[in-house]
Amino acid sequence: MICSAELGRRLWAGTAGRSVVVMAILLGLRSAPLVAQTAQGVGEGPQPSKKMAADVHPAFEVATIKPSDPASEIDAFSANGRHVSSTNQSLSKILAAAYGVHMKQIVNGPSWLGTDRYDINGLADVEGEPSMKQMQEMFAKLLVDRCKLTFHKEKRELSVYVVTVGKSGAKLKASTGDPNGRPDLNSNQHGTQLTMNITNTSMANFAFVMQFFVDRPMVDQTGLEGKYDFSLRWTVDESGASDPNAAPGLFTAVQEQLGLKLEAVKAPADVLVIDKVERPSAN
Repeated sequence: MICSAELGRRLWAGTAGRSVVVMAILLGLRSAPLVAQTAQGVGEGPQPSKKMAADVHPAFEVATIKPSDPASEIDAFSANGRHVSSTNQSLSKILAAAYGVHMKQIVNGPSWLGTDRYDINGLADVEGEPSMKQMQEMFAKLLVDRCKLTFHKEKRELSVYVVTVGKSGAKLKASTGDPNGRPDLNSNQHGTQLTMNITNTSMANFAFVMQFFVDRPMVDQTGLEGKYDFSLRWTVDESGASDPNAAPGLFTAVQEQLGLKLEAVKAPADVLVIDKVERPSAN
């Protein structure tokens, strides 16, 4: 995605082109923001939306890991009751979602960490649907158990985008939802146009999700507290847009529609330095 000032702002490969629902953070996973879609498997049908107790620390009671279908266009993380899954994800992306970092904050890993893709289906060992934080914990434990993952953290200077309030002020509506409730983000794409509807979401959560649509980590420096409801519509690939009424690129859309500004800078950031990781063990 190229928007302005020739900053080389590009959408991460595999992030767009699909209808997605981001499970409430947030790390905080695309995800984180973790991204969620309804998934099938592990012997359980649809589950009631009863929340998992906030003070528990779940793990996968059972989980299957298998290589993804190379032709699959699904790219998702999901929770449906106790059933938790990720579809068509590299271990690099799962690691990023589990620990709330951009993939460029993961270093020293083998090349296959970002190329081999897997489908993971499993059941939590605790009743109820996990929060985003609990989903992260489950995937983090699974990587240690099944991939023998070990790493350490370092501070390194990285290229990042900082999110600040524009000169004209933020154009955000304070959320009327439960302040203790889960955030929600859903998006859908038509051609090159991507629309994202966000509710009950903090600026830190927003920055986390949006970093999966750009080529570097994103840091919230807006100073805005509380949670907000808003929509954002942008053109994913401006080079292919022929409609003169099409939405602008992401960086212009953020400024015009939200009153926020994204600026490329270099700043110290945490990185996860991989010490050891193996391909997933057999089921």
